[in-house]
Amino acid sequence: MEKLIVGVDLGGSQIRAALADAQGEIIQRVSQPTMADEGLEAVLERIEESIRQVLPADIGQVSAIGVTAPGPLDPWRGIVRNAPNLPGWKNVPLKDLMEAEFDLPVVVGNDANLAALAEQRFGAGQGIADLIYITVSTGIGGGVIVDNRLLLGAQGLAGEVGHQTIEAHGPRCKCGNIGCLEALAAGPAIARRAREFVKTGIGTAIADLVGGDLDKITAKVVNQAAQAGDPIAIELFRQAGFYIGVGIVNLLHIFNPSLIVIGGSVTKAGDLLFEPIRATVRQRAMASYYWENTPIVPATLGDDVALLGAVALVLLQEDYNGFGI
Repeated sequence: MEKLIVGVDLGGSQIRAALADAQGEIIQRVSQPTMADEGLEAVLERIEESIRQVLPADIGQVSAIGVTAPGPLDPWRGIVRNAPNLPGWKNVPLKDLMEAEFDLPVVVGNDANLAALAEQRFGAGQGIADLIYITVSTGIGGGVIVDNRLLLGAQGLAGEVGHQTIEAHGPRCKCGNIGCLEALAAGPAIARRAREFVKTGIGTAIADLVGGDLDKITAKVVNQAAQAGDPIAIELFRQAGFYIGVGIVNLLHIFNPSLIVIGGSVTKAGDLLFEPIRATVRQRAMASYYWENTPIVPATLGDDVALLGAVALVLLQEDYNGFGI
């Protein structure tokens, strides 16, 4: 009988769980609001409830539970160091707590890191040993895979591609640094610049879409205007693509991957984002051999990427008896 895997995606707004097989086929899934403001214990109870809802009657069919979690964490011990969107989540031994509750092996990893594993095993990066995944959404995160191994770093903190400094005197990032890629090209950065344009009085469909209420401007609204041909909105995605392209040039020079995969809600802009990304890479890479055989492609797993990342982490542990280190 084929072993099954439980994947859990712990997010700031949703807790999702799924039962899947080793091919990444999801057999059953559930979701519920995180309600993080209710505190640590309440969220832990919801995680456990979600897992119970997808566990098969014969728990012996399940080989392990994989969990994706936000924030800096210790992937070897499964300790969530600090999850900014989850009040009270500081040094939480999530692995030990879940193993004690379910008497199954549990592995825990950073959500963006594990999305890289998911795309490599089940998505756009299948068969690619060296790739970088970038997610562009409310924030910018990612994961680096080298020789089929997830790059974790000495303390499990590697892969924060969104917090490389792009502009030394740029805007302050939520992380506290200045000029991070995230502060320049994530969804809130696109929305911030859109509001700045609207305030100047320049005519743009962005203002019309929100009835003049600047607080309602989001990257999604900017994308709607861009898809309709609004030149200001198109320029905002060009700017974001430029900054992401600069960040990718840095990554190409450091890691020399075979593939760059980009996912996240902002990529719904399609070529309006990808074309300036690719153009910037071609213009700024040290030499053409850094990019000419390294495609930059959209992710393919959509909203399931985190759940399948948790599944992929379990499979990685089974493949390499640990994190492959």
